[in-house]
Amino acid sequence: HVQLVESGGGSVTAGGSLRLSCSPSGYGHITKCMGWFRQGPGKEREGVASFGRDGSITYADSVKGRFTISRDNAKNTLYLQMNNLTSEDTAVYYCVADRRPHCTVSIWRRAAPHHWGQGTQVTVS
Repeated sequence: HVQLVESGGGSVTAGGSLRLSCSPSGYGHITKCMGWFRQGPGKEREGVASFGRDGSITYADSVKGRFTISRDNAKNTLYLQMNNLTSEDTAVYYCVADRRPHCTVSIWRRAAPHHWGQGTQVTVS
């Protein structure tokens, strides 16, 4: 049974920063396809960032240059550093894991990841 536990959400003023963390259990080591999705109020869910098995990284255009996805293999933890936040970033953010050998935010537009965390709220005002 795969569990993805997110932390680090909260409220911040525009221009501020937050860092989300995700620790998987039942999924083996973090060095697999993982990433972050979000769903804002009245919006469709959006793949935000992906971290592939080979270390490849992709971002949604809306967050490029502001968000950074990373992982700490020793801590088995995935991160999403979010800088220069705007009200458009307000959403529930989900950690995701994918059993496919290759994952990108583009692939996730066609086929959703297999596993989802419970989500953590990020509010920017």
